[in-house]
Amino acid sequence: MLVSLLVLFLFFAAVACAALTGVFFRPDAWYREIDKPSFTPPDWVFPPAWTVLYAMIAIAGFVLWYKVGFAAAPWAFAFYFLQIGLNAAWSPLFFGAKRPDLAMLDIAALWLAIVATIIAFSQFSLTAAFLLVPYLLWVTFAAALTVSIWRLNRGEPRRRVG
Repeated sequence: MLVSLLVLFLFFAAVACAALTGVFFRPDAWYREIDKPSFTPPDWVFPPAWTVLYAMIAIAGFVLWYKVGFAAAPWAFAFYFLQIGLNAAWSPLFFGAKRPDLAMLDIAALWLAIVATIIAFSQFSLTAAFLLVPYLLWVTFAAALTVSIWRLNRGEPRRRVG
């Protein structure tokens, strides 16, 4: 029981590390001034959406660990931790470096890593795999948003506001 609680905590800690990049690198004056597509949600939508998604990501990892352990599914966990790393990189690239082009490449790799994670998880636990589907859907939307922002602003010099 104690080991399970510790592992659950570690899965939440891993996604919390990714979430922290969104705390340190968030919308600023530059983001408010660039062109955005009409389907851009208001800024307040992102924190609650990501909170739910990060919880589901952590629980998915824990469910798989609880069912088979790390040793039985090394590739599944490799993809899992890869997607967390790619997730963590997006905010520093987009908001920190103000590089929608690099964020677009990152989110494409993130999308592929999530798909690979879902496929790998499904070999061991459909519950763990299905817990990641809303995340994939949200990242699909976020990718469309990122690509649209890049396309709307690619001809302009990067603004160094804020």
